[in-house]
Amino acid sequence: MDMCISASSERKVRKAEVLSERLILRPNPRTLTKERIRDLLLKEIDAIANIPVEGDILKAIELIYQQVHEKHGKVVVSGMGKAGQIGVNIATTLSSTGTPAVFIHPAEAQHGDLGLVQANDVILAISNSGKTREVVELEYLSKQLYPDIKFILLTGNKDTELADRANVVIYTGGPKEICPLGLTPTTSTTVMTVAGDILVVLMMEKIGFTKADYAKRHHSGYLGQKAKEE
Repeated sequence: MDMCISASSERKVRKAEVLSERLILRPNPRTLTKERIRDLLLKEIDAIANIPVEGDILKAIELIYQQVHEKHGKVVVSGMGKAGQIGVNIATTLSSTGTPAVFIHPAEAQHGDLGLVQANDVILAISNSGKTREVVELEYLSKQLYPDIKFILLTGNKDTELADRANVVIYTGGPKEICPLGLTPTTSTTVMTVAGDILVVLMMEKIGFTKADYAKRHHSGYLGQKAKEE
């Protein structure tokens, strides 16, 4: 009888703990105020404002210019998951603004897509942890193909072997995620996106990219029409 009561009590305690955890993860909608939204916005803004500007972004610009605009290679952007989605945006935006770039999925690279990489290219790998297995393997396999290929790492963690092997490390500052679990890519993807935007803009300024140049690469749609206007 005592054992049954004890087991029942343990179940009740555990149920209470689970309910408590759910309340923490699912705050009452009444607590989702404008102040909370403003607080989240300020944390994102603070993360952007604290992206280090120690010269590594400028080193990346010089390396991309050297490999793409002097040696006629291209930027090969890569990343897994959310970082990969940011990479697609960086690659397509670079291409539309005068710096040829492509995206390669690091897992697909191991199934033949590595053939896209050429000797004069520069790889721009994106990994917040700096430890993403597929990205680490991409760096290794690319250097097996071309030992002298240039490698830029965009990361929130500069204390990794991958960072040590990169020619240039663009460090985002490694901000904490605003996700209540501290896990979902939120703030980290914000700063990576901003770093990508800065790369694009600085490259446009570096090569003297004009509105006419933009129009030649962006023929259709609203932006294409705007680019053609005098």
